[in-house]
Amino acid sequence: MRLVTYNIQYGFGVDGRYDLGRIADVIDGADIIALQEVERNWARTGFDDQPEILSKLLPEYHYVYGPAFDMDASTVGQGRVINRRRQFGTMILSRTPIVWSRLHLLPMRRVLNPLNTQNAALECMVRTAWGPIRFLSVHLAHIGVEERLDQIEFLLERHRRIPFEGGPWSGVDYEPHRNWTQGETEPDCPLAAIWMGDFNSEPGSAEYLRIVGDAPYHENVAYHDGFVDAAIAAGHPAQALHTHVKEIGGKLQKRQLDHCFVGGMLASRVQSVRVDNDETASDHHPMFVELDLS
Repeated sequence: MRLVTYNIQYGFGVDGRYDLGRIADVIDGADIIALQEVERNWARTGFDDQPEILSKLLPEYHYVYGPAFDMDASTVGQGRVINRRRQFGTMILSRTPIVWSRLHLLPMRRVLNPLNTQNAALECMVRTAWGPIRFLSVHLAHIGVEERLDQIEFLLERHRRIPFEGGPWSGVDYEPHRNWTQGETEPDCPLAAIWMGDFNSEPGSAEYLRIVGDAPYHENVAYHDGFVDAAIAAGHPAQALHTHVKEIGGKLQKRQLDHCFVGGMLASRVQSVRVDNDETASDHHPMFVELDLS
């Protein structure tokens, strides 16, 4: 199975050109695609419905979209309200059906300066040849370590509650005439999970270590209910990859802000991880992960 995670910067490349077609060309062919910074009804992108446009550019994929930022963008014309929402969030596309999905709004802190916005993690469950897996497209806060740690704690707590919480519904339907379940059995809600996205934190940071623990995977430590950095599992040395380039303090810095963290039970199935550092369709670079889920 081939995965890709990509912060698309709402379709703007490093050349300043807005082009969702370039984004679609980069991600087409993967089995699971996790996108961040996808928007609807913003003036800067011509009030485009980007999830709908991307779904038309990639017609063989199922998709779900989760807005973290949601504001009114309605207009009034011909005596009626035309309802629109200005949204900014995350998206997951899958070659196979997305059985269920849910959006987690992450903890945030009100700030005086600079700008801070709501972040979210979009979760979906997909059945693979290996078994059911929960995939999350994650976008953490960009301005503060403490806020990101709050968000990671929230996600880890939800992750570890999975065996007790279940999926979108559970139990026995005693009112079949209401057709709540449409004849289906209780949907899978496995502990197995893969987190992909823009974590706005580098390998070795406090945020990174809170996810993977303080014992590196190359010492063969992988907790059943924990996570492993797919890049380390694939044999890359720590900090060998970069997904973002920015001038900071007059120096060009290459940083790995985007990651794929796989559940401990999936760590041995990671085959390869690579980043396309030649891609210019966004200010981030796409990360591709191959897993053997046969």
